[in-house]
Amino acid sequence: MLKVKLLILLVVITSFVSAKEYNVSVNGNNKNDGSASKPFQTINFAAQLAQPGDVITVHSGAYREWINPARGGESDSKRIVYRAATGEKVEIKGSEVLSGWKKEKDGVWKVTVPNSFFGGYNSCKDLVFGDWCDNFGKNHTADVFLNGRSLYEMEKMEKVLIPVPYANCKDQEGSTYTWYCESDDKNTSIWANFHKSDPNKELVEISTRRTCFYPDKPGINYLTIQGFHVSQAATQWAAPTAEQIGMISTHWNKGWIIENNIISNSKCSGITLGKERSTGHNVWSANPSLDGSIHYIEVVFRTLRNGWSKENIGSHIIRNNEIFNCEQTGICGSMGAAFSIVENNHIYNIHQKNQFGGAEIGGIKFHAAIDAIIEKNRIHDNLGFGCWFDWMTQGTRITKNLFYNNAWNDLFFEVNHGPFLVDNNILLSPIAIGTQSEGGAFVHNLIAGQICTWPGSNRFTPYHLPHSTEVAGLCTIVSGDDRYYNNVFLGMGTEANTMDHYNYGLVGYNDAKLLVYKAGNVYYDRALPSKDEKNFIQNSNFKPEFKVVEVGNNVFLTYSSDLKGVYLKTSLITTELLGKAKMANEAYENPDGTPLKIDTDYFGKKRSESNPSAGPFENPGKGLIKLKVW
Repeated sequence: MLKVKLLILLVVITSFVSAKEYNVSVNGNNKNDGSASKPFQTINFAAQLAQPGDVITVHSGAYREWINPARGGESDSKRIVYRAATGEKVEIKGSEVLSGWKKEKDGVWKVTVPNSFFGGYNSCKDLVFGDWCDNFGKNHTADVFLNGRSLYEMEKMEKVLIPVPYANCKDQEGSTYTWYCESDDKNTSIWANFHKSDPNKELVEISTRRTCFYPDKPGINYLTIQGFHVSQAATQWAAPTAEQIGMISTHWNKGWIIENNIISNSKCSGITLGKERSTGHNVWSANPSLDGSIHYIEVVFRTLRNGWSKENIGSHIIRNNEIFNCEQTGICGSMGAAFSIVENNHIYNIHQKNQFGGAEIGGIKFHAAIDAIIEKNRIHDNLGFGCWFDWMTQGTRITKNLFYNNAWNDLFFEVNHGPFLVDNNILLSPIAIGTQSEGGAFVHNLIAGQICTWPGSNRFTPYHLPHSTEVAGLCTIVSGDDRYYNNVFLGMGTEANTMDHYNYGLVGYNDAKLLVYKAGNVYYDRALPSKDEKNFIQNSNFKPEFKVVEVGNNVFLTYSSDLKGVYLKTSLITTELLGKAKMANEAYENPDGTPLKIDTDYFGKKRSESNPSAGPFENPGKGLIKLKVW
């Protein structure tokens, strides 16, 4: 026994001694040895040397490079760590400084650069493009920045010379800072309206790299990316049928940790957990004669043949990041997000410029979020969906998140068969939930806005064996088979547009084809129960107030409750009560297959076993309630 312990100790010591720390500094030199006193100059140089267990520590400064790791770690305990030095601001930028501007007229300047300025990729020649993208031939992947602020690209020179506010964006004044480009075989010319700013005295940058951190080959596992400011990459549209490359991107691999970063100003996506290219790349655009859903089904089966399984793909952790000003998604992933945890991220101002559109836009947009956990995120002020869960959302739990001021829905579920669980969330946007799915369980949520229940879809979409990527079958969405327990519906806002299936409360389920299970819900103001609901409280005369107040990085919620709610009899929500989703025949349970019970609230406070409070807060008080929710 003693010999075994000594052997284990020797292995641990050997591993510790063999691990290296490489230092990187903007003032370093790649001919150095990477020590603290003789650091390298570029992160990517260190990335070619790092072995499992090594740490790359990057010191303050701006690094304009693409980090393309040569290898990954071996396990969760023997990973390769990329980290910003403690207390130092380390920027990784997908842009280059653009200087030498010449004045054309008041406010308008021009610069011409050789195409070699862009290296091997001219972002002023590459239009935003991909399956389900609506760009209308206007926007390139390039962006121009004035002191870190993104300008608006125009398709005509006249709109630079005489700019007018862009009606569909959030920043009307900012939208008059415009630019336009032309490229030939040798040069690229850029015109920009900087108004009163002199671009030769300010910092002007243009995004030139497709990504900031992305291995160009799949299978680079177990990396940690920690503490960086990542921005300004010329990322391309990330369709689920394409290779998905954001500013920080996994590449068909397993076990990354992306944490404590500030991620902003991506042309399309901030973080991608997507698939790789060999299984298909914008296949619908290449062959529009087939329906897009058929193409995606084919992609799913190709990914299965390419190793899509829990053993090989996913299980990433995305936590404690601030993500904003990305024009397609904050985080997205097609199949590569399976078995992952996304927690405690602050995601906002996604799609704020609204210059192009499409069916892949949101704070988080996942396809096949199998056994994923989306927890304790703050997602707000997005000109798209807060979270969009599309196809194969199964075993997924969305819990204890804060949503508000999202333009479309806080949560949208498209053609999933479940089971998926939505519990203890605060949903405060005008449209809280949109669903064209079945097999969802909505439990202990505070829901201010409308619920949109779309009728069944004729698209055949996959469902899986429990806790697996293996496809069990394909089926259309019939509609129904959802559960709503112990929610509070505030019913606040304008009259619901019932012609488009929008309602306050659950009346949209009156025509559901499959059984919908409901109990313990509270309905105020315009919110109405469904026709066959029992055991609920309704007070249409009560007009609750609610207000969200941001103070620094804190968020306070004030809302009023009716005393009638305290007389409602509820049950503790458990796997046994929720049962199984009909089509997948899978229970609402933990990813490891163990039973679950919703015995804590939004704050982690213990719930009553016999009569838990409706809504996300256990015993929040009576009357006007004020809570710090972030």
